[in-house]
Amino acid sequence: MEKPRAVLFDAYGTLFDVYSVGLLAQQLFPGRGEKLATVWRDKQIEYTRLVTTSDHGAHYRPFWELTQAALAYAIKLIEPAARSDWAAYEGKAAQLMNQYRHLSAFPENREVLQALKDRGIVTGILSNGEPEMLGIAVRSAGLDGLLDHVISVDGVRKFKTHPDAYAQGEKVTGLTRQQIVFVSSNAWDALGATWFGYRTLWVNRQNQPFEELGTPPTRTATSLREVLSFFA
Repeated sequence: MEKPRAVLFDAYGTLFDVYSVGLLAQQLFPGRGEKLATVWRDKQIEYTRLVTTSDHGAHYRPFWELTQAALAYAIKLIEPAARSDWAAYEGKAAQLMNQYRHLSAFPENREVLQALKDRGIVTGILSNGEPEMLGIAVRSAGLDGLLDHVISVDGVRKFKTHPDAYAQGEKVTGLTRQQIVFVSSNAWDALGATWFGYRTLWVNRQNQPFEELGTPPTRTATSLREVLSFFA
């Protein structure tokens, strides 16, 4: 196979720890912060699929809005009083959304991105997040000088795993899917990218089984550092 020339990373869950909001969630909702963070993430992804697949995308809403909606659902699930008095919880929701803008980055990010740059490899993000949201996250993590591209699916109004979302990587980089390695810690995302035709690395930090649909990722690892093995 042709040697890859670029690496595109998923953002939320892969470069940025979506569960790093858990500490604040625990402070705001003692004893229920972990559950809130988990439900919030699951509902966020569910909403991206709903608006992409329903009525040919007529219900599309930007990722930030879906994240807000998913948080409202999660709060109302763990705190039934919020269903009848949402105004009393808007302040807590606003704090959590602000925290989501500045998610913690995984510690190996800078090392790996710098090593790729040193090898002359094109680097970028390919994410469901909208441009402004991604820009804040990248700057907050101090990664803006290490990424050649920050690609949002917002331009095609379709979230991953729709093939039009993955095709943004080819369009922006000018490379073919065979020349691109796609990295994600989300098994469903790694599978969708593999089906699209990217070479894939699934970063399995939680030691979970892969999706049972018959198509494995190109490689599996527990750390982002494994992407460097594509260029050994």
